[in-house]
This record gives sequence, structure tokens and C-alpha cells, in this order.
Amino acid sequence: MQSFIGILGAMWGALGVFGLLLFAIYRLAPKAQVAYDGGLSTGQWLIAAVVCIFMAYAEGYRGFQTRFSPRTAARIRYLRDRPRVVHTLLAPLFAMGYFHATKRTKIVAYSLLLGIVTLVLLVHQLGQPWRGIVDAGVVIGLGWGVLSLAASLYSALTRDTYGPSPEVPESPSHRPSIGSTEAGSGSASARR
Repeated sequence: MQSFIGILGAMWGALGVFGLLLFAIYRLAPKAQVAYDGGLSTGQWLIAAVVCIFMAYAEGYRGFQTRFSPRTAARIRYLRDRPRVVHTLLAPLFAMGYFHATKRTKIVAYSLLLGIVTLVLLVHQLGQPWRGIVDAGVVIGLGWGVLSLAASLYSALTRDTYGPSPEVPESPSHRPSIGSTEAGSGSASARR
């Protein structure tokens, strides 16, 4: 049985991450629409199709579905099952791997943040329709990300076991998946 603070932390973590992704879609979608409202040449339509397909694959499938979403869902499950006050207060940041994470996870999280900020600044310099074409690709990738995160969270929070690792700095020689028999018995004895 989960504690109230654990459930609260999981909800705050999930809502915070979803809110961040949905806010980005909300902000970018109208900017993308401007490019298409103005009409595109045949070459621009071809480039737009390539950008959208590339972003669906690279950002949506590879970035979100195979990496970010399963790990974030595992971290939200970890927070639900092993709540700490600081982790609960900063649940969205915890869920995305900015702290109480393996060194590799933190490097990926901060590098991704730096990369996104840099790309936003660069794309902002583009004129229309190019900015809108790139923004449309990002919206598609983010939309895929929202759906894959929802599916991963459903799986993580409704199953007895969940395979992906939360990538927390536990003992490196023993990192069972969340909800496995070993993790359950270890966490239960630690709580006693």
C-alpha cells in the first residue's frame, strides 16, 4: 500500500512533466500554423514532410518512447513507492532525472536541457516558413512524447512489476527493477 505522500508525489511529478510538455505544444502549435497558413511551395512542403517524419522518429520514438518516457515513468513509480519530502516537493524535476539520479542520467538531463535551450534560440532566429516547419516537427515529436509518457505511466503504475530502471544512485551491484520481488522485499525491510 502506498503512502499519501508517495501518491501525492507521483501525481505532482506526472502532472508537472505532462504540463511542461503540453505547455510547449500550446506555445509552438500556433507558430507552426503560421507557416502553413501562408502557403508553402512544393519544395517547402517536401522539406516540411521530411522534418516532420524525422522529428516523429528522432524526438517522438527514439527520444521519448524508448528513453525518456519509460525512465520517467519508472522514476514516478519509484517516488510513489519510496517517497521522500524533497523528492515529493520537486517531483517533476525528480521525475526528469535532474537529481537523485545516476551520473549518466543527470548528464543526459542537463545536456538535453542545454541542447533544447540552444535549439530554441537558434530556431527563433529563423524566418517563416522555416521556423514554422521546424516547430511543426517539434509539435509532432512532443505529441508523440505525451502519448508515450501516458502509456508508460499507465504500465508503470498499474502493473506489479515494471522493467525499466528508475536510474537512481542505489548500490551499483544490485539494481532490481521497480516492483520485482527483490526490490519489494528490500524496500519493505528498509521501512521496518
